Amino acid sequence: MRFEGTENYVATDDLMMAVNAAVTLQRPLLVKGEPGTGKTQLAREIARALKRPFLDWAIKSTTKAQHGLYEYDAVSRLRDSQLGDAKVKDIGNYIVKGKLWEAFASDEQPVLLIDEIDKADIEFPNDLLRELDQMEFYVYETRETVKAKNRPIIIITSNNEKELPDAFLRRCFFHYIRFPDKETMQKIVDVHFPDLKKHLTKEAMEVFFGLRELPGLKKKPSTSELLDWLKLLLAEDIDPAVLHEASTKKSLPPLYGALLKNEADVHLFERVAFMARRSS
Repeated sequence: MRFEGTENYVATDDLMMAVNAAVTLQRPLLVKGEPGTGKTQLAREIARALKRPFLDWAIKSTTKAQHGLYEYDAVSRLRDSQLGDAKVKDIGNYIVKGKLWEAFASDEQPVLLIDEIDKADIEFPNDLLRELDQMEFYVYETRETVKAKNRPIIIITSNNEKELPDAFLRRCFFHYIRFPDKETMQKIVDVHFPDLKKHLTKEAMEVFFGLRELPGLKKKPSTSELLDWLKLLLAEDIDPAVLHEASTKKSLPPLYGALLKNEADVHLFERVAFMARRSS
């Protein structure tokens, strides 16, 4: 089966090619791109399109590679031994399986999302090299080797917060999700708001891309923020003429809090708009 996008996810030709190449090569697909460009959702839609089980391993700053394999709950075992619980005789009762173990144990090839890998310590990717290569790991407490029943389709996302090690990069198929152009963005909007009036879409897109092109913006509004904004525009029944006026008069658009997420960007827009009105 090949991934060709879904009715809920607009995938460009190069993204579909990258997904299918990673599946063919049996390598993790490392996906980078601006926050809000659909990296996390991609993994869910791949699982949905290919009818595969989906597992989500969300990475935090405190996450260690070992967490994805298993954790040994020594505290619970000590407590149970003090209470005379018979299950302490089997150490396996205190082994908590991680997401990688769950993926390896799946009877059907799963899709495993390792989300925002760059949040973890720099050694985190290197600590997973052998497991991702050999598709197995050793459990010291039970003296068993866990091997993957089916090699999972692994999607790894990164927001480029830190550089990933070369040894890790060599083992991945890489794809950068470029920010959608206006044509692709129109398709995305049509998927989420099929009944949206064309006039409102046109004016909203003019405002949105105008904001993104503003020089010096600390955080450019993303695709997900555009969708949130459109939802609010519909809920508040905003007239497209109001958006057109905001665009032509260089003033803050209605409900701009869905698009601009810090005061520095709001002040920047106001200064640029003031200078534009003054020079016109």
